[in-house]
Amino acid sequence: MSKISHAQTSITQEKYRSSIQAGKHTFISDEPANEGGTDLGPTPIQMLAGSLGACTAITLRMYADRKGWPLTQADVDVTINRSTPPAVITRQIRLHGPLDAEQRARLMQIADACPVHKILSAAIPVTTTEQF
Repeated sequence: MSKISHAQTSITQEKYRSSIQAGKHTFISDEPANEGGTDLGPTPIQMLAGSLGACTAITLRMYADRKGWPLTQADVDVTINRSTPPAVITRQIRLHGPLDAEQRARLMQIADACPVHKILSAAIPVTTTEQF
């Protein structure tokens, strides 16, 4: 698994539709109409919430598969509340399948091992440069 991820984003004069290229995948981020956008895709904050949810679910699936545990489904609900600084991220996990109490407890611990959770939980320096 690569430790480096990369995405490129472009925006033209179409408010506020952004085209994102990540590897061979292209997707759109936008803002809702009431914020001046065209609502063609999730907002960047929704994408961040989705990234944490997807990473958590994938991490749980990988761990359960490796252990041979009967996790049939994992649902992850992520809310980012930015109404007051600092933002608060709430993650709710629902595990499905005939798991015993020890397996459930361990999977809840493993959720914090997902790479996106680790990134969001650390102080993250962001370096910005201008390209000419």
